[in-house]
Amino acid sequence: MPSHTEFDAVIVGSGPNGLSAAITLARAGRSVLLVEGHERVGGGVRSEETTLPGFVHDVCSAVYPLALASPFLRSLPLHEHGLQWVHPPLPMAHPFDDGSAVVLDRSLDLTAAALGVDGERYGRLMRPFVAAWQAFMGEVLAPIRIPPRRPLLFGRIGALGFWPASLFARVMFREERTRGLFAGMAAHSIMALEKPLTTGYGLTLGLLGHAVGWPIAKGGAQSVAEALASYLRSLGGLIETGRRIGNLDELPASKVALLDVAPKSLLEIAGAKLPAGYRRSLGRYRYGPGAFKLDIAIDGPIPWRSQTCGSAGTVHLGGTLSEIAEAERTVAEGRHPERPFVLLAQQSLFDPSRAPQGKHTVWAYCHVPNGSQVDMSQAIIAQIERFAPGFSQRILALSARGPSWYEAYNPNYVGGDLVGGAQDLAQFFTRPTLRLAPYTTPLRGLYLCSSSTPPGGGVHGMCGFHAARAALRREFA
Repeated sequence: MPSHTEFDAVIVGSGPNGLSAAITLARAGRSVLLVEGHERVGGGVRSEETTLPGFVHDVCSAVYPLALASPFLRSLPLHEHGLQWVHPPLPMAHPFDDGSAVVLDRSLDLTAAALGVDGERYGRLMRPFVAAWQAFMGEVLAPIRIPPRRPLLFGRIGALGFWPASLFARVMFREERTRGLFAGMAAHSIMALEKPLTTGYGLTLGLLGHAVGWPIAKGGAQSVAEALASYLRSLGGLIETGRRIGNLDELPASKVALLDVAPKSLLEIAGAKLPAGYRRSLGRYRYGPGAFKLDIAIDGPIPWRSQTCGSAGTVHLGGTLSEIAEAERTVAEGRHPERPFVLLAQQSLFDPSRAPQGKHTVWAYCHVPNGSQVDMSQAIIAQIERFAPGFSQRILALSARGPSWYEAYNPNYVGGDLVGGAQDLAQFFTRPTLRLAPYTTPLRGLYLCSSSTPPGGGVHGMCGFHAARAALRREFA
């Protein structure tokens, strides 16, 4: 424990949002203490040798387009604190059963050129967003503003982004290959593709691929968290790890406290200090599907049927729009798909520090119902084998982690939900409750800065940034 006990701000939780909140306050000249329950900072941005010695696997998040697009994270000198981004030749590939694959290339023109009759439509759709990507992301990663700062751009986002992705893809594109490509990007919403807003996720992931890429962090996800922590320390911020906070009374004296926690944990930590109505609202907060993930050590690269996949940092395994939509709909209905949509990253192909020479790591997960106890290992391996025959013969070791493991690892991951709550239309504008200032609570000086606040899940730090800005305006003006 630091020798002094008075701080301007105490932050609980060292995920990207907690670190970003602490940095924002420290940059404003405030004395800051960040408290983390684990022995290492990071939250969902950590790496471990989960399979065999020398194989470095990302525990939760692995690919970081939002980190490069975040207005806040872009403003930080993280390269001076050891962070190096690795850009695979292709951000993403999407294989099909005939051995072909479509790709998301950094070049919009090259992506469009490979889409046949859909190429011109894809180019017309994406070009305005890519051209104005910084303004676009400024709106996407901001709290809801009425009126928006850029009404024309926001109107275009709304007009297209609110469409259900399954309908949008069928209306916009003619080729099954293009529809499948878009469905895979839209499935990052972790919702049934028949739901509103899912097109917005597909558009955002596509434009990020063209504008900033889908990079990985050299050495593992942990290097992102360590760079943020190093920068915080350079500003005079203090970090204490290995200390779990179970009650507000356990915090040292401070003017404000910002909690990078889920609403469930906020209820546990703040307890009866919160008004009854607010407690009821938090209790009604809905969590989304969980994740079931495999870390796999393999003897050689994945033997993709389509060699193009070997140049992609991320590979989407699900086949056609219909297949992906069925898989995500099945999860939304509380069931487990026989053929899940699998998101796969093969970091060691492009970052040799991740595995011994000649060996490789695989990061692969699928969506499952919240709180699921079903082992999806064989279903995930079967989907990889489907597009890479002989893959299973290269497995040296694997580690399987489902929703219960994730919630035990990090209480923010309620039921295995890694993004802090359902991000559907009903909850998009009310994270975590309906309040004009969503980062505030009824307790003066207590703020929420987790991904359960706008703009939601993803490694962008903007929830922490906005929460800290709100605290500075209200408590330190």
